[in-house]
Amino acid sequence: MDAQQFREFGKAAIDMIADYVENIRDIDVLPSVEPGYLLDSLPEDAPEQPEDWKDILKDFNQAVVPGITHWHSPRFHAFYPTGTSYASIVGNLLSDGLSVIGFSWLASPACTELEVVTMNWLGKLLGIPEEFLHCSSGPGGGVIQGSASEATLVGLLAAKEKTVRKLMKIDPSLDEDEIKPKLVAYTSDQCNSSVEKAGLLGSMKMRLLKADADGRLRGETLKNAFEEDKAQGLIPCYVIANVGTTGTCAFDPLYELGPVCNEADVWLHVDAAYAGAAFMCPEYRHLMKGIEYSDSIDVNAHKWMPVSFDCSAMWVKDGYDLVKAFDVQRIYLDDVKTETKIPDYRHWQIPLGRRFRALKLWTVMRIYGAEGLRKHIRDQISLAQYFAKLVRADERFLVEPEQSMGLVCFRLKGGDKITKQLLENLTEKKKVFMVAGTYRERYMIRFVVCSRLTKKEDIDFSWKHIKDEADILCSDKIHTKAQIPAIDQIIVRDICEKSK
Repeated sequence: MDAQQFREFGKAAIDMIADYVENIRDIDVLPSVEPGYLLDSLPEDAPEQPEDWKDILKDFNQAVVPGITHWHSPRFHAFYPTGTSYASIVGNLLSDGLSVIGFSWLASPACTELEVVTMNWLGKLLGIPEEFLHCSSGPGGGVIQGSASEATLVGLLAAKEKTVRKLMKIDPSLDEDEIKPKLVAYTSDQCNSSVEKAGLLGSMKMRLLKADADGRLRGETLKNAFEEDKAQGLIPCYVIANVGTTGTCAFDPLYELGPVCNEADVWLHVDAAYAGAAFMCPEYRHLMKGIEYSDSIDVNAHKWMPVSFDCSAMWVKDGYDLVKAFDVQRIYLDDVKTETKIPDYRHWQIPLGRRFRALKLWTVMRIYGAEGLRKHIRDQISLAQYFAKLVRADERFLVEPEQSMGLVCFRLKGGDKITKQLLENLTEKKKVFMVAGTYRERYMIRFVVCSRLTKKEDIDFSWKHIKDEADILCSDKIHTKAQIPAIDQIIVRDICEKSK
């Protein structure tokens, strides 16, 4: 493909993307395909001869798009947001166009230095303590990881090596192979699956501690766990605090957990993958009270900010902790020695190579500005509050727990079975997509404002489909004795009668 063909191909692809976004409301949020559909429709072998780009775009529309779950549809309310915007797409395009591998400063100076700049910008915007930024006088700083999963694992591995070095310094007779099996990590039973996975990948026992009735891990619970393990000869090493849990967006009290960790000299990592973006709005910063006690912090810019995956912002109080854990030297990796505070990012991450991800963060922050980013967060929280108000107005439903950030958890008062049936029926019809969760051992449906395109009328659309499906479930034709227990029939009948 020559430059002229590239221009034509690229312009056509950009037009296609713009059309897709503009018309996304016309498409069902979930695809109507069966497993293996694409495997059966595409050739078994790669083409022997070059093919025309027009045929590729044609096949993209006819074969690929029908199998897409539309994450940016305003009717997509599952999991948590995954960000995107035209500004981010252009940033990614520039990154892909340059195609640099920025593992060291000399490998591409702008790649390293723009990341330093943007991580300082974002850290200041979120109100993160200055000691975590490159512009501080200390050893702190930020790095863009691929995901919160990577950030949690990087923190765990750094904590592991730091703890081993500390103990061997105190007692040189100790052997690291003797120490490592005794190390323990701790988090809430409300943690994301990636947190538990970090323990598996890092070969460290991960204790999931019982959260309180509101889904928060308390300081007293953590302190007791430390004491229990120490009594058995184990060594507390790493704690992951959840600032916005996956299930209900609950906030662990850092002001309780932090002092416990600091007193025991245990690394505290703050997983604020989704909710952390809200801290750019000063009215929500009280939720990170105590963050100064932490050793590392992670916020996924690619979740609630309009930045495309992957772009996970991680800050550490001491960058040397990462360097000491991941420093592997080779002669071909020798870099320019500078007098300024420029990180060698290959020591701050798991892979050697790294994409120029700072470009899309840079383009987004400049196109939106701090004011535009705050408006995006506040608008989505306002839409979630509006949805919660609609649900509460229907006596058949219960919002529980209270709406948090852009998440609303709700269920039918008729019980777990009918709530589960409601979600299954909605998913089958593909117009609205949500996923389930649990709260105080009750089944509930999670409704998240995800798409940057979501407007009030989209919330009305989704609520109408939820309400209409509830009407069908409450009808006498659907609820027969063969389908639900007698006691549930009485509850459902009473609730339906009240709603008429």
